[in-house]
Amino acid sequence: MDTKQIAFVDVGVAKLIDAVCEEPAKDRVQIKTLYTTISNGTERANLMGDINVNASKQPDSTTPVFPRYSGYSESGIVTAVGENVTEFKVGDRVAGSWGVHKGMQTILAQNLVKVPDDVPMNIASLAHIATFPMAAVRKIRPSYGESAIVMGLGILGIFAIEFLKVAGMAPIIAADPNEGRRKLALEMGADYALDPFDKDFTEKVKELTGGGVNAAIEVTGVGKALDQVLDCMARFGRVALLGCTRDSNFTIDYYRKVHGPGIELIGAHTIARPKLESREHCWTERDDKLAFFKLIKYGRIHPEKIIHEVHAPTEATEVYHRLAYDKDFPFGVQFKWSEENEK
Repeated sequence: MDTKQIAFVDVGVAKLIDAVCEEPAKDRVQIKTLYTTISNGTERANLMGDINVNASKQPDSTTPVFPRYSGYSESGIVTAVGENVTEFKVGDRVAGSWGVHKGMQTILAQNLVKVPDDVPMNIASLAHIATFPMAAVRKIRPSYGESAIVMGLGILGIFAIEFLKVAGMAPIIAADPNEGRRKLALEMGADYALDPFDKDFTEKVKELTGGGVNAAIEVTGVGKALDQVLDCMARFGRVALLGCTRDSNFTIDYYRKVHGPGIELIGAHTIARPKLESREHCWTERDDKLAFFKLIKYGRIHPEKIIHEVHAPTEATEVYHRLAYDKDFPFGVQFKWSEENEK
């Protein structure tokens, strides 16, 4: 079946190209895509030719190869199912993981969940991305009244603020140099929002938390930011490494900042989770998606505030040029592929 797809064809260059959607194999589901959501960090790394874009394997070479096909958080309507698929039927509204920016696509059935009728499909397209910070928050083992800090306020950091609030942590400190993102963090549940470039940042965090923060979500993926977070921690604190630290050219005094104070550094990449059965503090992606929908239903979180722009796929070249070269490119940017059965 003919369709359209966004491809990264060179460093900083994206195009909408002709593509084909294959019929679903026995364990796959074909969907007509309604929305796909850009994940800024991962997609910019792909767009700019970064070789460290897959945490599960070493890069094949030091030279970037194009074209690349990105995206991985989408929603759509089931149009066909493979012979072994029993959970889904044609017409079901679904949220997917590990798809691409493509008008029609086939996805493993295990990477889909049904979308409740009361969840709009643009919100459903955030579900996969939302599970990243949800998993990180689970891994720090949140407890009522403990302090928390989120370093980096992109889409993952803002979601983390909401999940920390739901988990009962207090105070919650949001940190980012962007004033607009700090303001949004306060609207989403942060108690304080600080600029990490302020010279007294560390002292201010310790003052607000009575000597140091109990748990941290590090989302920037920048080594200097991690070093700064460690300076803010209380003894026996937990730090979830949610941001993808692709640049390893930094040093940390592990002896004094990790070993001595008993700090836990926790890998929180989204692939570092069980595939089939959830357990305490470490849930499957599927169960986290269902939890995401439940939190929406009962008004605990408000992801609609995270969507900032919606574009037609025909605008992909301009949108990705901005992602590549505009430091103020917003998060929560989506492509709307179709209005069919959107509800």
